[in-house]
Amino acid sequence: MQTRILLSKTRKTELPSAGLTRVFQARLGARTAPFALIGLVGVLVNGARAQGLDPAAIMEKMAARVETAAEARRQYVYQQMVRTNLIRSDNKMSRWEKREYTVTPDADGTRKELVSLRGEYREGNKMVPYSEKGKKYKESDVDAELADELTDDLVNEKKSKDGIPHSLFPLRSKDLGHYKFTSKGEEDYRGRRSYRIAYEPAQKTLCVVIGDEEEASKCEGSSWKGEIWVDAEEFQPVRIDSQLAFKIPWGIRVFLGTNLSQTGFSVNYQRVAENVWFPVTYGTEFRVSVLFRYKRTITLALESSGFRKTAATSKIEYDLPKN
Repeated sequence: MQTRILLSKTRKTELPSAGLTRVFQARLGARTAPFALIGLVGVLVNGARAQGLDPAAIMEKMAARVETAAEARRQYVYQQMVRTNLIRSDNKMSRWEKREYTVTPDADGTRKELVSLRGEYREGNKMVPYSEKGKKYKESDVDAELADELTDDLVNEKKSKDGIPHSLFPLRSKDLGHYKFTSKGEEDYRGRRSYRIAYEPAQKTLCVVIGDEEEASKCEGSSWKGEIWVDAEEFQPVRIDSQLAFKIPWGIRVFLGTNLSQTGFSVNYQRVAENVWFPVTYGTEFRVSVLFRYKRTITLALESSGFRKTAATSKIEYDLPKN
């Protein structure tokens, strides 16, 4: 189930399939004045450059450290809990789900083993428990599809070192060019000196993909803004807050009946060992409305714990001579 909403420079709107989508995508060019972004204003802060490094240089160093730390992170295994809620417009719970994983980072991404799953869905006035991934109580169950796909896309991205989609945060060297960075000075964060840096899109390109990294790779820029705290000693991310840098255009909300609001993500990191940091909390809350009928408030919360270093073992076999 995937619906793509595309606004091109010719203002032609395509809606290949009906229903709800885990991918919202729209592009606005310079000539689409009726759908121009409103309120995309950069965060202007009079922060001094930290220790002679401008914010872009700090981000470049941070991205390089994150990428080179992959080998050290491979040595750790940990537990992860993910809770997803879908709440109706009358504030009643429509569906909730809790998953528990064992997580093993590797050189190219993250391997997760689902240890347990339990949840409940609403059927009339009662909540029905289940323990099966993707459980539906009817043939067309939008809540079931959304909860399953959204959870997988937002926390189980296999090509990401943490399972968290790359497109939501400026963490990779190749993505930094899509952003402008502004220093907000230095501050003590959880007992460690940190650089606080604001970021925003370098260009006014509207392309929003929530979850699907293959689709996100087709975007020509970023539509996210926010703040990031970088550890001043090890140049690792400590905390990142990200949100959409614009409002959903009026034309989409009115003519297509589709809207996203309060869309933002937050992630906090923990230092496990020297130059080894992992995200320990990650969450989002947003409201989605599609075709004026389906309305949900969606929350997702991730917690990681129990970090332990694995022991390397070798097995050596000898061919002994036979008597």
